[in-house]
Amino acid sequence: MPNPSFLTTESGRRIAYHRSEGTGPGVVFLGGFKSDMEGSKATHLEAWCRAQNRAYLRFDYSGHGESDGAFTDGCIGDWAADAQAAITQLTDGPQVLVGSSMGGWISLLTARAMPQKVAGLVTIAAAPDFTEDGFWAGFDVDQRATLEADGQVALPSEYGEPYIITKRLIEEGRDNLVLRSPLALPFPVRCLQGTADNAVMTETALRLLDHVTCDDIRLTLVKDKDHSFSDPECLQIIETAITDVTQRIAM
Repeated sequence: MPNPSFLTTESGRRIAYHRSEGTGPGVVFLGGFKSDMEGSKATHLEAWCRAQNRAYLRFDYSGHGESDGAFTDGCIGDWAADAQAAITQLTDGPQVLVGSSMGGWISLLTARAMPQKVAGLVTIAAAPDFTEDGFWAGFDVDQRATLEADGQVALPSEYGEPYIITKRLIEEGRDNLVLRSPLALPFPVRCLQGTADNAVMTETALRLLDHVTCDDIRLTLVKDKDHSFSDPECLQIIETAITDVTQRIAM
């Protein structure tokens, strides 16, 4: 596995990335909360894009994977800024963003902030506004008190060590909500969602579909697939969605 390259953003954060040259529109993978660019979806899409000679970028947000910084120091705005810096400085022309879980939220923020750099969008179990509608809404009285007193609260995770949720993550997340105000997506959008996903409910996918203004958006529900959405069948579904988007762009 080759070592990553690094980009230092204007904010001083050092972001690890892997980039493959190729034709456009390129594909950019945006990972999930506390995930990294070595996950199966990110690496599979790299190989798939290389086989097509299509440009591809995967990277780690600050505090994730091989990028600098502590995870608990970050928040949605920071990670969106990381993504936008990487897309601006490391890609040529409009890109197809592939956002997984939190990466779906980040991709929507990126589309809102710099629509000229987005040619299309594929979301996988997108989790827009999850700090508010997932974490905060799910906290009980004691957890909210702990968050206020200690500045953080630990939540169990089925992926290993507990998630440390900071007060800053919750409060700053409210400045980046996308489901509370109009959201125009003037390009092809394909949303993918497993019906057995216990982290992001199907209702969230339906809410996003209903909320956005887009002339070319489709939601695909895949029966019995979970949040990882990374078995061979799911990976092929992601490939098909990207191909569909790129063909629509070319029309």
